[in-house]
Formats: sequence, structure tokens, C-alpha cells
Amino acid sequence: MEEGYRDRTAFIKGAKDIAKEVKKQAGKKVGRHMDRVSDEYSKRSYTRFEEEDDDDDYPVQAQDGSYYRSNSRANDDEGAHSDSTEGHDEDDEIYEGEYQGIPRNDSVEKADRQVDGVGQSQFRDMTQYEGERRKDQEELAQQYETILQECGHGRFQWTLYFVLGLALMADGVEIFVVGFVLPSAEKDMCLSEPNKGMLGLIVYLGMMVGAFVWGGLADRIGRRQTLLISLSINSVFAFFSSFVQGYSSFLFCRLLSGVGIGGSIPIVFSYYSEFLAQEKRGEHLSWLCMFWMIGGIYAAAMAWAIIPHYGWSFQMGSAYQFHSWRVFVLVCAFPAVAAIAALTTMPESPRFFLENGKHDEAWMILKQVHDTNMRAKGYPERVFSVTTIKTVKQMDELVDMGGEATAWHQRWRIKLTNLFHQVWSNFLTVFNPEYRRITYMMMAVWFSMSFSYYGLTVWFPDMIKYLQKQEYSSRTKVFIKEKVEHVTFNFTLENQIHRNGEYFNNKFLNLKMKSMVFEDSMFEECYFEDITSSNTFFRNCTFISTLFYNTDLFKYRLINSKLINSTFLHNKEGCMLDFSDENNAYMIYFVSFLGTLAVLPGNIVSALLMDKIGRLRMLAGSSVISCVSCFFLSFGNSESAMIALLCLFGGISIASWNALDVLTVELYPSDKRTTAFGFLNALCKLAAVLGISIFQSFVGITKAVPILFASAALAVGSFLALKLPETRGQVLQ
Repeated sequence: MEEGYRDRTAFIKGAKDIAKEVKKQAGKKVGRHMDRVSDEYSKRSYTRFEEEDDDDDYPVQAQDGSYYRSNSRANDDEGAHSDSTEGHDEDDEIYEGEYQGIPRNDSVEKADRQVDGVGQSQFRDMTQYEGERRKDQEELAQQYETILQECGHGRFQWTLYFVLGLALMADGVEIFVVGFVLPSAEKDMCLSEPNKGMLGLIVYLGMMVGAFVWGGLADRIGRRQTLLISLSINSVFAFFSSFVQGYSSFLFCRLLSGVGIGGSIPIVFSYYSEFLAQEKRGEHLSWLCMFWMIGGIYAAAMAWAIIPHYGWSFQMGSAYQFHSWRVFVLVCAFPAVAAIAALTTMPESPRFFLENGKHDEAWMILKQVHDTNMRAKGYPERVFSVTTIKTVKQMDELVDMGGEATAWHQRWRIKLTNLFHQVWSNFLTVFNPEYRRITYMMMAVWFSMSFSYYGLTVWFPDMIKYLQKQEYSSRTKVFIKEKVEHVTFNFTLENQIHRNGEYFNNKFLNLKMKSMVFEDSMFEECYFEDITSSNTFFRNCTFISTLFYNTDLFKYRLINSKLINSTFLHNKEGCMLDFSDENNAYMIYFVSFLGTLAVLPGNIVSALLMDKIGRLRMLAGSSVISCVSCFFLSFGNSESAMIALLCLFGGISIASWNALDVLTVELYPSDKRTTAFGFLNALCKLAAVLGISIFQSFVGITKAVPILFASAALAVGSFLALKLPETRGQVLQ
């Protein structure tokens, strides 16, 4: 009886052992089969396993160089998991970042276990995968908001505020540079009217390209790195533009300078928003807008202090001239250089790292934010309690680089091509059904506001200059059929018109001619020496036996005139600065300074009320009031009235821009934020070019058409703004 019982027990034990071995071998074969499926899915070529019939035995090289067949069953202990984990214990394995105090990313480990357990997710379609990514992003958004609450708002955010403020200040300076130097540069480079117009618009065209390019790159390679590259390009070419002499080279440098600075606005607002908790975001993004105003004030003040000082110039021979306006261009590059130096001390956005699966880097930056703020508040002992942070599933983007045999330039071409496709694909997602309506509405609002704002702000100075010109022309003295003989002119001749005059044996020595016109006059045996002229022309005149020595009376100033036995000796090379606009220049700088300073009250009010009344009410309300103030421009017939209305319009409209910037940041998710912002900002610059071109064409003709266009655009923008979703109180996506 006992013997039968023992036999049965032994039989059962043996059966259990056999079942256990079969289960283990079956598990190994299933694992190998899933590895092969994964290899086929990812297009990789592995030679890890031999034929299926011999998958338990594989050749091993002995010390003498021969091969023997090893039995894997002899090497498999009962507790081993697989060949790939042989010699490792899960409980004793050290996490890679543990030595730095970085907690394990449980979400990644959980995802890895799910992939191993389910047997790879290659059979899921892209729609399901995108759905999982969106779910991860929603979970991350909620968790990230909680983490920012724990980090608090303090020294770190304020330090970053001033650093990014310098970059935004550089953008504000760039807008004003060409407008301030144009009156001097046009004389220095002999610019025609079409060339002047192109020089004024080239910066906007460059910024349009830069906003689109850098905005898309910032979502792929990082906010901080992209901003450093764009600011470096801006500062380098701004520096070169102050020294180049030719019009074409100056135009090219200002174009590339604009391309560089074009990335500052979309990146700066997105970058800063990802360090701000929900209740601080609207207010502090509005405070950040003040640096754009500071940039305008800086540019106006520097222009006022530098450009009219013509004595600051020097020249190397007759070919190279460095006038005071070039000093101003050089000084305007300082904010960008300072922003680069300060930005090197700041970290990348942790939200960008989390969106790209870099858990450890994001955790360390958030800990830095927390510790910096807590030390500044007097709580250095407070510990950062976050242990794990959600990361978003990443797309497997395998690129064939061609191996080490491929030349370096080909590898770089492949990298850049792949990066271009990634940026373009990300841009197209902004027009997916999920965001299409919002994108189209935002495009209309950005376009209408930019068209009216930039069109009016450039039209204002032109109108003021036109009014000044009209007032100056009203004081013009006219001389008809005068006869002057044997007279020496050695004093300034200004704002005069001489018609049908006769000048015999007269000397014009060491004098300035400002706004002088000679029509149908005759100069016989006259002598011109050391003449500096501006806005001076000779129309249908005759010069007989006349000598021109060291003058700037070039032939383009002699319109339909005859030269008989007349000689030009030692003509001044190039075009000289226009001294007649010295007082007008002061006025233009002063008007721009006042207009920019008037933005301050609107900036303060919008910052204080942004989180209280909401983004949409701020945007629509400010647009309506701006529309009304724009309408009253038609009643401004004097210079002082136009300046007052300019200040009113600028102070009110800034609230719309602040609300629009905050709204754009909050309407798009983190992985599309700078791409969408850059595209909308590029559209803004395109609208600015159209507005400036259209409005300037009506200067001196009528005020009604520009005012009507601007008012209509603002009315449309305010109406469409009410159709957008309110983002106040929402977690940053």
C-alpha cells in the first residue's frame, strides 16, 4: 500500500516537473517568436537566434578557435527569466540616474512591461496610438500643474523673466531701427524711393520667415537652444549691418537680422509660460510684454541721443564712411547680445523634456526651480516631494544614416531633411480637425489686428512728416527774375525758390544749401567751392564757364540742365547726410518715444486684469475701444492732435496684444505651441507689410481711407475674438 502510494507520488512529481519544463521552453520559444515579429516590424536585421529546429543549441567558440555546440538547458536555472537577463537580479539592479538622486520613472517602466506583456504594440493603428499620446499629454498637463504649484513662484521665475525680457526687448528694438536710420541712410547711400520702401519692409519680411522657421524648430530641438541660435544670428548680422557700405549688403544684413529676431516672440512666450502655474500665467505673461515697450523706448532714446550728432562720424579715404546712424545700429544690437549671455545660464523647459520622454532631465530642472524658490523664501529644508513624472509616448522615427562609410555632409543632409519633414508634419497637425477651427479664427484675429496696428503706427510718423513738410513749404521764399553780379555767398541758403534768375561772376564759398531750387536760371563764370547741399536741385538751368570744386552737386541734382565749358574738380564721393531734417528728426524721435511710453498704462492695466476678467473680454473690449479711438483720428488736423491720438491708440491697443499672446499660448498643446505661435506671428508680419504698403500710399492724399481700413479691421477682429474659447482657469495643455 505504501509502495503504491510512493509510486503514485513519484509519478505526479515527475509529471509536474515535465509540465514545468515544457512551460519554460514554450515561454522561451514564444519570447523568441515575439522578438522576431518585433524585428520585422522595425526593419532591423538581427542574427541572435539560429534556425527554429536548433534554437536550444547554438555554437560557441572555444579557446582553441574551434566551435562546440552548447546545450542551453544545462545553463538555465529554474529561476532564470531569459537569456537576455542572465546574471541580473531585478531587485538588485541599480537605476541609471540613482546616483544623482533622480527617482525612477515608473511610468516608463510600466510602459516597458506593458510592451513586453502584450507582445509589442505594432499592430495598433496610428489613430489609436495618437489617442494614447493625447491621453498621456492630458495626464501630464494635470500632473505638471500640480508640480508647478509645489515649486511655487519666486526667484527662479523672476530671473527667467528678465532674461527672456531682454530677448523680447531685442525684438522691439528691431522694429524701430530701420525707421529711425532711414532719413540718414537714404542720403548716405543715395537711395531712390523704391529702395527706401524696400529697406523699410525688409525687416518685416525677415521676421516673417524667422517666426515660422524658429517656431517650428523650437518644438523639435528645444526652446532654449532655438532661441540662442536665433538671437545669435540677429546679433551677428546686426553688427555687420553697421559697417557694410553698399545698399545691397546692408539690405541683406538687415534681412538676416530680421530672420534671427523673428523667433523671439513665439519662443519667449511659450518658454516662459511653461514655468508658470495657472493662476500666475495671464498676469506674468502680460508683464513680460512690457519689455517690448522698453525696447521701443530704448531705440527712440538712442536714436535721439546718437543720430543727430553728425560729428561722431569718421571716414577712411573717400570710399568708407562711418556716420552716426551706424553707431546707432551698433548700439541697437546690445539687447540681443545681453540676452544671449544671460540665456546660457538658464535651463531648458522641463515641459519640453517631458513631451520628448526625457524624464530625468525634466525632474532635475523642476527640482532646481523648487530649491531656488524655497531658498529665496527662507525654506531651504523643504524637500521636493515629486518622485515620478508622466512622460508622453514617443514615435519611433528610424532614419537610415548610411553608416560610417557615408560622408559627413551626406549625414548632415539626411539629418536636416528629416528635421524638415518633422517640422512640416508638426505644422500640418495645427490644421487637423481638432484644431482647425481655432487656427482659422486665430489667423483672422492676428491678421486684422496686425494690419490695423502696424499700418497706423507707420502711417502716423509719415503723416506727421507730411504735416511738417506742409508747414515748412508754407514758409518758402520765392525769387523771380533776379539778377546778381559779383557777389560772394558764404552763408546758409535755405528754403528758397529762384526762377528765371541770372547770376554772373558770383562765388558760392563754404556754405550749406538746404531745400534750394533753381529753375530756368543761368550761371555764367560762377565759382562753387566746398558746398554741402540737401534737397537742392537745379532744373532747366544753364552753366557757362562755371567751376565746381569739392562740392556734392552731383549730376542727379542737375535736372535737364546744360553745361557749357564747365568743370567739376574733386567732387565729394557718395551721398552726404541730409542736414535739413535735423529738427524734424528730433521731432520724429520724440513722437516715437511718447507713443511707446503711452503703452505703459495699458500694459499695467492688462496685466492686473488679465486673470480677473478673462482673455476674451480683454481682447474684444480693447479692440472695440481701439476702433473708436482710431475713428477720432479723422478729426486730428494739427500735429499735436495727431500725437495725442497716437498715444491714446497705442495705450489702448496694447491690451489686445497682451491678451492675444496669452490666448495663443494657452490654446495649443505643448508639442505644437511654438509651431502654431510662430505661424500666427509670421502671418502677423505679412499683414504688417500689407498694412504699411497700403496706408503709406495714401499719405498726402486722404486720411479717410487708412482710418476706415483700420477701424473696419479692428471691428472684425473684436467680433471674431468673441468666438474663440476662453482659456482662463484652464490647465496648460
